[in-house]
Amino acid sequence: MHGYGCASIDIYHPAQDFSEQSSENIWNSTCKAVRTATRNAGIKKEDVAGIAFDATCSLVALDCNDRPVTVSATGRNEQNIIVWMDHRAKNEADFINSTKHVVLKYVGGKMSPEQEPPKLLWLKKNLPKSWKKTAKFLDLADYLTFRATGVDARSLCTVVCKWGYLGHKGQNGGWDRSFYSRTGLEDLLDQNKIGTDIRPMGTPIGPLTERSAQELGLSQNTIAGAGIIDAHAGGIGVAGIPLKKNTGFSFENVLSLIGGTSTCHMAVSGKPIFVPGVWGPYYSAMMPGMWLTEGGQSATGSLVDFILQTNSLYNQVRQDARDKRQTLFECLNARLDDLLKKNKFPTKDLHILPYFHGNRSPRANPDAKGCISGLTLNNDINSYAALYLAALQAIAYGTRHILEEMNRHGHSIKAIASCGGLTKNRYFLQEHANITGCEIYIPSEEEAVLSGAAMLAARATGAFASVQDACRKMSSAKGVIKPDKSYAEFHEKKYKIFKLMYEHQMLYNEI
Repeated sequence: MHGYGCASIDIYHPAQDFSEQSSENIWNSTCKAVRTATRNAGIKKEDVAGIAFDATCSLVALDCNDRPVTVSATGRNEQNIIVWMDHRAKNEADFINSTKHVVLKYVGGKMSPEQEPPKLLWLKKNLPKSWKKTAKFLDLADYLTFRATGVDARSLCTVVCKWGYLGHKGQNGGWDRSFYSRTGLEDLLDQNKIGTDIRPMGTPIGPLTERSAQELGLSQNTIAGAGIIDAHAGGIGVAGIPLKKNTGFSFENVLSLIGGTSTCHMAVSGKPIFVPGVWGPYYSAMMPGMWLTEGGQSATGSLVDFILQTNSLYNQVRQDARDKRQTLFECLNARLDDLLKKNKFPTKDLHILPYFHGNRSPRANPDAKGCISGLTLNNDINSYAALYLAALQAIAYGTRHILEEMNRHGHSIKAIASCGGLTKNRYFLQEHANITGCEIYIPSEEEAVLSGAAMLAARATGAFASVQDACRKMSSAKGVIKPDKSYAEFHEKKYKIFKLMYEHQMLYNEI
C-alpha cells in the first residue's frame, strides 16, 4: 500500500459499561483519512477503482431522513452509535439466551452483550422515543457503505456475525422471524429497519454518490464493495500468508489472530463446526462459501494498558522511554531482555486471569472478572516488567484455550497468521508462539486490516475471481516467529494454573 491517511474519532463513556460514538464524526474522519491517503500516495482520484469499508461491529441509529438518532441517556443525537465494547445490555443478553432459540446455536450457544440484538432490546426498553424515531439500524461498516453509495445493502459478514442472520438459509430465510418475535424485536422486520438486501463481502454495491465522491476526494466512478467487520478484514488480510510459505497448508489450517484493544481469533472450515462458547459457525462471514468460527478476548491491548497505567511506576517508566526516544513498550521490552538473561522465569509465581472485561470465549461469561495472584511489596522496575510479561502471557493462554477448543471440536489449525496493533510487540508474538506451540506468520503490510478491505475493493471491481484469490495474491510474509521449546514445560504448568484460576473464581462466587 502506497499511502496512509489517519484521522481521530471521538468516543463517549456517559456511564460505566457505556461506550458511544457519532456516525457523523466517523464519516468525516473517514473522508479526511481517504483524502490524506490519496494525497500521500501521489495518485489521482480517477486512479482509485474501488473502495471497501471495514469497521467495528457497532450499532448505528438513523431516522427517516438518515439523520442521527440518539442511543444515549444524554439525549444527544450526535451520540447515535453503541460501540461494540458497550456492555449495557447484559440483562437483555441473558434474556435472549434464556429463550434457547435455535439461532443461538450459530453463536456458540450464547449471545453476547457485544452483539446487536441485546443492544436493540435495551434501546427498545430504555429509550422508546429513539426506538420509534429510528428508521434504520445498521452495523457501522454498512453505514459507511450506505453513506458512500446511497444503497441500503447489508454485508453478509455483519448480519451473520452480529445480528443472528442465518446466512446459509439465503435471503428468504436468513432473518428468522420466530427469533425476533420471541425476543420482542419483531417490529424490526415488520418495519424493515434492519435491511432485506444482504450481499456477500466484496460484491459491488454501487458507484459513489456525487456528494460522497466529493467528500472522499474520489471519482464518482469508484465502486464501493460490500464491507466487513474490522477483525474479519484482518482475517482476510493475513489468512493467505501461510499458504505461500507452506504449500501443504490450506485456509482451514490457519488461525487469523487480530490483536488490538481486544483480540479476535478467526478459523474457517468447509463444513459447519460447532464449538461451545465460541461464536459461529457463521456461513460466508469472512471467506465466501466457507464457515467461520470466531473466538475472541474482550480485553487484550486494553488489559495491558490498564495493568501498566494503574501501577505507580507508570509515569516514571513512560518518562524514561521519552528520554530514550522509545515507546513505553520498547522500553519495557528492553528491560525484559536484560531481566530474562538473569532469570528465565520471572513470572514463575505471578499469574493473571485476564477476564477484566469478562470472557467472550470459550467461557462466554461477560460477568467473569480479572485476577492477579503472586503480588508482593516489591515495586521496582524489574517487578513492573515481570507484571507486564505476565499480562502478555495471560493473553496468550487465552488464545491457547480458544485454539484448543476449536481443534477439539473439529478444526485443524496448525499455524497462526497475526496482525493488529499488538502484533507490533515482539514479546506479544513470541509468548503466543511459545504458549500455543504454533509458528506465527507476520504480514509485510503492517496495517493488514486495511489490506483486507483493499482486497474486498479489488474483488468488487472484478480484479480477482474470488476473495480467496485476492487473499493469496495480495498478501506476503514479513517473517515467521517460531516457538522456543525450552519454555514448553514451564508454560504447560502455568496454563494449568490459568484454568484453575477461573474455577476458583466460580467457587468464590458460590460462597
